[in-house]
Amino acid sequence: MRLTITNLDFPFKQAFAHATATRFCTEGVLVKAESSKGVIGVGEGCPRKYVTGETIHTATSFFDSHRQTWEQFRSVEDLKSWMTTNSGAIDRNPASWCAVELALFDCWGQEQGQSIEALLNLEELTGQFHYSAVLGTESFATFQNQAQQFSALEFEDFKVKVSGNLETDHQNLAFLQHLPIKNLRIRLDANNLWKTADEAGDYLKNLNYPFLAIEEPLQEGDYDGCRQFSQQLGFPIILDESFLRIEQFQHVQKDPKSWIINIRISKMGGILRSLAIAEEAKALGIPIIIGAQVGETSILTRAALTVANHYRDILQAQEGAFGTYLLEHDITDPPLMFGKGGTLDPQTLRGHPGLGLILAESI
Repeated sequence: MRLTITNLDFPFKQAFAHATATRFCTEGVLVKAESSKGVIGVGEGCPRKYVTGETIHTATSFFDSHRQTWEQFRSVEDLKSWMTTNSGAIDRNPASWCAVELALFDCWGQEQGQSIEALLNLEELTGQFHYSAVLGTESFATFQNQAQQFSALEFEDFKVKVSGNLETDHQNLAFLQHLPIKNLRIRLDANNLWKTADEAGDYLKNLNYPFLAIEEPLQEGDYDGCRQFSQQLGFPIILDESFLRIEQFQHVQKDPKSWIINIRISKMGGILRSLAIAEEAKALGIPIIIGAQVGETSILTRAALTVANHYRDILQAQEGAFGTYLLEHDITDPPLMFGKGGTLDPQTLRGHPGLGLILAESI
């Protein structure tokens, strides 16, 4: 097995903004795993300094430090064994490890003529997957344009980024509510905007809307404050930056109705770790969202389907599958993208070896 790593920096068609960052292009790494038979598997990771503390540089350094060991893996069991003895290293480098894990799974699946689901003893992909619209905190004109596009595609489930400017957020929400959307459902994403539960609660009360949930209203890791906020407002808190590892269930297991876990495959450190977190969430009665990093390509969109498919019974929403709606070009041809109603039917992937993706000729 030969492993290589390169940067992914595809430009966006337009900037995407929220409370902590504005992005103009992808910021990811692509790992390729080539077997002695010439079979090539691919994996993607999205290092984010403000989420996991990673950068492209640290992701590449981690890869370089362990590449020779990983090239000796021959099976999923070899990979699992290494994960067990190196959990701390993965905790510090989840995106880099995610890319390696996916590339190996894709390569092994192709060699064995098995889908990634079959390789991991999971059920094959079935049915359709339904995605949320995501609206950022750009100008009002941009918000209007994007909201109208999602409305025209008959989306009903929306994730709206909060700006912290009450007038702006009122304006955005009012515009969204007046669009011809049959069963509008809105959850908010505050990206750690407020310092206290009272501050956040006062702001949300002023918005005066029955939101389904709010993501990361307080500072990262403020579980007690979020718990207080949830009790005050009567809807659950979605944990994203505050939930990276399975050990963090200790902070939320006593009151499962207060929480939703946002599982982003790259953030969690790959499919196996994401599956383990989803399984524990199910056991505790905590719902999940299958999230996505802004700028993911179809590789991570495909990986997320594995987890979403296996845990549909606790799945509250799914994000991602933007493909060339957001990117100037994707890594696969055709890209994996949602269509009308935010649906994606992966019929071309079912049962296909590995991830089942066809890389664009330029990759």
